[in-house]
Amino acid sequence: MVCLVSRTGRHLQRYDNLGRRQVVGCIPYRFKCSSDGTISDELEVLVISSQKGQKMMFPKGGWELDESIEEAALRESIEEAGVIGNVECELGKWYFISKSHGTFYEGYMFPLLVKEELDFWPEQNVRRRTWMNVKEARDVCQHWWMKEALDILVERLASLQQ
Repeated sequence: MVCLVSRTGRHLQRYDNLGRRQVVGCIPYRFKCSSDGTISDELEVLVISSQKGQKMMFPKGGWELDESIEEAALRESIEEAGVIGNVECELGKWYFISKSHGTFYEGYMFPLLVKEELDFWPEQNVRRRTWMNVKEARDVCQHWWMKEALDILVERLASLQQ
């Protein structure tokens, strides 16, 4: 059972020892399936629109005190992108400034091997989700640190296929 309401508020929000808000996100991915049902080695990633609908990115949001970092990553993927899957080993940690808020953040990114796409999810009315190849996703993603995380994921998956 999936909760169809997004968490709101910041009363459980985590901050690091320098006062930076801690956020966590996922790069949802899958391998393209051909019309005959066979799975190829062509990687696809899921990008979502921002709530205002202009910018594209990967799902991410606040890491809260009552959840593990992996639980937060999965929750954000369900809330924002409507996907469920396996949260894999961390891609890295980045420090950045929000352009819209002018505040400092500590961001963590994880790969999420998608197992299920939900028909209904909490933010389906305020976001679009789109499967893309890596080049397309890199071109449309608005955040430099998410692009770096995508590059790390691509390198990691390539090394596993060798």
